[in-house]
Amino acid sequence: MEAILLLGHGSRLTEANGALKQMANLVKAMGNVPLVEIAFLQFAKPDFFEGVSTCISKGAKKIIIHPYFLYKGRHFQEDIGEMIAEAMKRYSNIKFVLTEPLGVHENIAKVVLERSKKDIQPVKILKPHEIEEKSFEIITREMRKTDFRDIETPIVKRVIHATGDFDFAKNMRFHPEAVEAGLMAIKNGKDILVDIKMIEAGINKKALEKWGGKVFCKIQDSGCRIQDSENKTRAEQGIESAVKENNNIGIVAIGNAPTALYKTMKLIRNTDFKPELVIGVPVGFVRAVESKEVLLHMKYPFITSLGRKGGSPVAAAIVNALLKMAKGEN
Repeated sequence: MEAILLLGHGSRLTEANGALKQMANLVKAMGNVPLVEIAFLQFAKPDFFEGVSTCISKGAKKIIIHPYFLYKGRHFQEDIGEMIAEAMKRYSNIKFVLTEPLGVHENIAKVVLERSKKDIQPVKILKPHEIEEKSFEIITREMRKTDFRDIETPIVKRVIHATGDFDFAKNMRFHPEAVEAGLMAIKNGKDILVDIKMIEAGINKKALEKWGGKVFCKIQDSGCRIQDSENKTRAEQGIESAVKENNNIGIVAIGNAPTALYKTMKLIRNTDFKPELVIGVPVGFVRAVESKEVLLHMKYPFITSLGRKGGSPVAAAIVNALLKMAKGEN
C-alpha cells in the first residue's frame, strides 16, 4: 500500500499546524488515496520519523514524501535528504519517494487568481493597549479559578503576562498584608530599591514619580567586581550601601540574587531598616529556592514565588502591577 506523507515546516501556532491536517484530508478525499499522514520538521508533532512510523504501522510499503514548501530551500536540500537516508536505514523493506515541493505551478497560479477576485477584509492591526487587553483576556480564561484574593490576582496575571508562564498561578505567595502595604508605600512617595539594573529598567518610573518615589539600584557602586566565597556579592553590597544612603525606601524588589534577599532580611532583622514590602523572587539553582523559603516565614509583608523560577521580569511585573493598582487600574 502507498502512503503520502505531507511534510510541513511546523509552527508555534496551533492553527497553522492544523491547516496541514486539513490539506491531508483534502488530498485523501480528492485523490482517493487510502493513507495520507502529516509530519513537521520542527515546533510541532508528529516529527518526520513519527510520521514515517505511523505510515508503516498502517500497512504502507511505499511512502511518498511531499515537502509542503514553496521552493527547494535549505530544508529540502539538506535536512529532508538526511532524514530520508536515515529512514531507509531503519526500514530497508520500505520504498521512499521524495517529490518536488509546491514550487511554481499553474494550479498555484490559478489559486492566486481566484483569491485575487475575492474581497477579504484586511487583518485588523491591534493597538498596543488592545494587544494587552486581549492578552489579559486569554490569561484570565486559561488561568481559571485560583485561591488568590481579588486584590492579589491582578499581580499574578501581570507576572504571567511578563513571562508567558502559567506556573506562577500556582507558585506565587503573598503575605496577607502585602498588596495593601505595597500600595501604601507607593502612594506615600516611598522609593523602591532593586538588586540589579534590569529591574530598574523594567519598572514604570514615570508612574512611580507621579507619587514622588524613585527607583534605586546601587550594584554598580558596590566596589565589588567579583563574586566569591570570601567577599560579599555585588548585589549584596549594593543593598547594604543603598540602605545606608537612603532612608525613604518603602519597597525592596529582589529578582536576581539570593544573597541580596538574604542581606535584606538580615538588615530588617538587625537594624532599623523596615520597608513596607519585600518582593523576593530571585531566580536560579543555588540558594534561590532556600532564600524564598526563608522569606515565606517572615511576619512582615512580602511577595514571593516558590521554586527556582523568578527573575527580573517577575520583580518588575509585580512592581508595575502595584503601580497600576495605585492608579486605579488592573
